[in-house]
Amino acid sequence: MPISLRLDDQLERELNKYARRAGKPKSELIRNLIADFVNKKANRLTPWELGKEVFGREGSGRGNLAQNRKSILKEKLHAKKNRH
Repeated sequence: MPISLRLDDQLERELNKYARRAGKPKSELIRNLIADFVNKKANRLTPWELGKEVFGREGSGRGNLAQNRKSILKEKLHAKKNRH
């Protein structure tokens, strides 16, 4: 599918220079760069996927920490204050 794009002068000069050194047409270089970019984005893991093996590893035994974080913090602060 034909596509057109505009490059600023500096980027166009760099692309021309690289294409000459690589001995490849600019369109091939651009296609490869776009394919690499799309593949990296498509295969990128979410933060959850990256850390799911360690999330909750040192569990508190409380499954409601995310939902009740404010009340849990209040309880802990209140308990700490009353210890002294």
